[in-house]
Amino acid sequence: MADISLKKRIWGWFFFDWASQPYHTVLLTFIFGPFFVSLASENFLAQGIETEQAKADAQAMWSYTLTITGLIIGFGAPLLGAMADTGGRRIPWIIGFSLMLVAGASSLWFTAPDGSNLTWMLIAFAFGFIGAEFALIFINAQLPDLGTEEEIGKISGSGFSFGYAGGVLSLIVLLLLFVEQPNGKTLIGLDPLFGILDAETREGTRSTGPIVAIWFAVFMIPYFLWVRDRNPKGRRTTVGAALSQLWGTVRNLPAKPSLFTYLGSSMLYRDALNGLYSFGGTFALLVLDFSVVEVGVFGIVAAIGASIFSYVGGIADKRFGPKPVVITSIWVLMGVCFMLVNLSRDSMFGIALPEGSPVPDLIFYVCGVLIGGMGGVIQSASRTLMVRHSNPNAPTESFGLYGLSGRATAFMAPFLIGVATTATGSTQLGVSPLLFLFLAGLIMLRWVNPKGEV
Repeated sequence: MADISLKKRIWGWFFFDWASQPYHTVLLTFIFGPFFVSLASENFLAQGIETEQAKADAQAMWSYTLTITGLIIGFGAPLLGAMADTGGRRIPWIIGFSLMLVAGASSLWFTAPDGSNLTWMLIAFAFGFIGAEFALIFINAQLPDLGTEEEIGKISGSGFSFGYAGGVLSLIVLLLLFVEQPNGKTLIGLDPLFGILDAETREGTRSTGPIVAIWFAVFMIPYFLWVRDRNPKGRRTTVGAALSQLWGTVRNLPAKPSLFTYLGSSMLYRDALNGLYSFGGTFALLVLDFSVVEVGVFGIVAAIGASIFSYVGGIADKRFGPKPVVITSIWVLMGVCFMLVNLSRDSMFGIALPEGSPVPDLIFYVCGVLIGGMGGVIQSASRTLMVRHSNPNAPTESFGLYGLSGRATAFMAPFLIGVATTATGSTQLGVSPLLFLFLAGLIMLRWVNPKGEV
């Protein structure tokens, strides 16, 4: 590692965000998620289910899948972190979980356009998503080695900004050349991949999975060239040793009130944020009748906002510290949730709108910029605040707990959205629980020391 400059290591670390962001931007939020929900909704309609109920059932199916995935990620994260700290090596874990991401994304090509294999495609998506989230634990744990306490806020924000720029570029390429509109043409009027892909069987949209996999494999090359394990212990690790170490850490959490409260707070507000990410695209498709391509265009706008906001947020983090940045972001995102609950194609806050009014679209685009922008800021600042609370001798375990706090209740937002959607029969009201998750997380932040545990 002596012959690799710090600047190269930082850029190599940035490239994980660039490489992995399309899994979230393209597959989770703006292309595959809405595509899957549209297939599920059409499948339910074909079974004779009423239109609004079919949409609600499709959203519930997607939400319960994310619920199960969140449980697996949440309870696996701290154990994996402890195992990595016991053995001292992170790169092998990152390689293994990267292969999961590539395999899961590639498998989405086999999504049947008639919706006949929805369950298998959900399993494939979840497999890749688990790989992406588990790899992120080990990536986050490398942040403290890249700069001083004063510098890591800007480094974290720049990483998120660079990653979202990758998400924007991948979305643009896919919408221009691959993803077909209802008329079978791409956004600029081309046949998918110049006619190589069949629009009739949705090959343009289905190809987003393999393309995300290839994108990840190619752009992870700088990471693996420039980033190395720092001071690997070189000893074998066992589940028993990792569990023992993890139990000791968990048992001592009540003695660290700021860390304990911060993990609880971030558990709630990051769960709400993940809910917005997971259902923003499906909301546009089901409530505002966007096509998958229109959702993708919306995603470009949101991702550009995220890239710009994340960079500016990193500067604000460096100047004011991460806690005020997190608080401001939560307030903005609560306002977005309140707006979405009261927005539909024909009304806003209960006030009827003229037929064909552009107001819902304009408002939703503004909400998209704020979701992407403030979402990037809050993730970056939260990562910095966690570094201030982490154990320097076991950073991966600390970020495993951070992963647990972000994922142990990751089932909660999708589950509550599923329940609210099922109970009300409304995709619009289904997102209302997110508002209360943000509020609870905000209240708990009051007891978090902005400088970490003292």
